[in-house]
Amino acid sequence: MINSTSSSDRVLRPDGVVHHTKTPSPQGPEADRFAPEHTAALKSALANQPEIRPEVVARARLLAADPSYPSPAILRQVGRVILNSPDPDEQAD
Repeated sequence: MINSTSSSDRVLRPDGVVHHTKTPSPQGPEADRFAPEHTAALKSALANQPEIRPEVVARARLLAADPSYPSPAILRQVGRVILNSPDPDEQAD
């Protein structure tokens, strides 16, 4: 799956591409709790997803063929995020 944190509207999208919007994450101490009662619903939702999404494959092919993707600005942004991310070896357990 191609998931970009930047706008890729400069690339023509094939017809039928479904755009998903992010829903806000729940906040507070309960936000990261596992709820076993939701397991069946999650498994069902996953089972209802196609294994291969042709519209995503088509978009990936377009992006892979585009010599200007990702742009230098996106590469700089990704590099900045990597450089500013904490080193897992330096984090206390």
